[in-house]
Amino acid sequence: MENKQEDFKRELGLLDGTMLVVGSMIGSGIFIVSSDMVRQLGSAGWLIAMWILTGFITVIAAVSYGELSSMFPKAGGQYVYLKEAYGKLTGFLYGWSFFAVIQTGTIAAVGVAFSKFAAYLYEPVSDKNILYTLGDFKLNAAQIISIITIILLSYINSRGVKNGKILQTVLTVIKIASIFGLIIFGFLAAKASVWDANWANAWTSQSLDVASGSWLPISGSALLSGISAALVGSLFSSVAWEGVTFIAGEIKNPKRNVGLSLFLGTLIVSVIYILANLMYLAVVPLQNIATADSDRVAVVASQTIFGGIGTLIIAVMIMISTFACNNGLIMAGARVYYTMAKDGLFFKKAAVLNSESVPAWALWAQCIWASALCLTGKYGDLLDFVVIIVMIFYILTIYGIFILRKKMPDVERPYKAFGYPIIPMVYLIIATAISIGLLVFKTSTCGWGVLIMLLGIPVYYFTKPKE
Repeated sequence: MENKQEDFKRELGLLDGTMLVVGSMIGSGIFIVSSDMVRQLGSAGWLIAMWILTGFITVIAAVSYGELSSMFPKAGGQYVYLKEAYGKLTGFLYGWSFFAVIQTGTIAAVGVAFSKFAAYLYEPVSDKNILYTLGDFKLNAAQIISIITIILLSYINSRGVKNGKILQTVLTVIKIASIFGLIIFGFLAAKASVWDANWANAWTSQSLDVASGSWLPISGSALLSGISAALVGSLFSSVAWEGVTFIAGEIKNPKRNVGLSLFLGTLIVSVIYILANLMYLAVVPLQNIATADSDRVAVVASQTIFGGIGTLIIAVMIMISTFACNNGLIMAGARVYYTMAKDGLFFKKAAVLNSESVPAWALWAQCIWASALCLTGKYGDLLDFVVIIVMIFYILTIYGIFILRKKMPDVERPYKAFGYPIIPMVYLIIATAISIGLLVFKTSTCGWGVLIMLLGIPVYYFTKPKE
């Protein structure tokens, strides 16, 4: 069945695509996760190495996706690539996981982070303000705030792609400028004594025993466990770049612009992330990074740079950042459910476009489930759930390039995967090793993520239309 996609309006250019990639990637992670990464590995060298490794594999994956996006320049992106390479079941499992955990879980985690920082400006909206208790369940003000932002952004996006696009581009430009501002002021305020002390034992791997506050040397399997745990943070901060492939149906000249915006967007973000961490190391002692209150390392850095007003500056920055991030995630996610519904693999209503040419029903279904996930409120657990499934599907998608070269040798490929087959193969080896590490060392949460994905198999066979 050929998907008729003339209904979508091609209103997004290269700048919009790049801003969607950057805006969807930079959410709350870069301001928070470095704290836990230092607790796991305990040194400046290891911290920067994790961010460089993450940046390297993210850019490799993004440029590899460029080939797929030029072969299938229509809405649905990664779902379409998986379905074409492996068949409908794998496509469905991706879409199922995407709706159940990947996109909605990320939207929820970013929404929770937004409300955490809103509490700096207005204390009553913090997660410490419990509004309702029922057994073990506690409803707090932060959860309400995160749900309100998700509803508001879903509404804005239901009014047409142009509204979402303008909001995305403006907020992302502000976000990039403010992060660069923070990095530049940070380097200007750098203290040689802090920098030198942080790099004194650059490769001494150690983990922080939170209870006693003392550092314990680690090596062997304990070091591998620390690396796996640290990578959860940097990898989570670097996902969602594939969102631009989901809206390919609304991008001008998609065969060129999707691949290019993937490369430019991931490169910009990877550079920002590495610079931000070097800035943290220039202004905050390692011990203080590891023990930052609620892991808010950017707040500690900002207070050092700007003094008392630093907390407010960073809170406003992160609110803008997470708001723009969720706007991009909400906009892109609905297009996947739309394409699945067109293939008979999701609720029929998700395939309907409203008068503004956007899949409004899909937007609201995503909104309701992401809001429900906000009620779990656990930022860390949401990260583990999301990262393992995202990595598995990145691996399958990039291996799909090899499959499709054999399966569809004659399809036009205006853009070919950079460094094929070596570079995509390097990605597959590194990403597989990371995924195995996550499953071995973080089984309790990552295992649940995989279980949710596998639950899609019986759902697929129960709901599959009879051929």
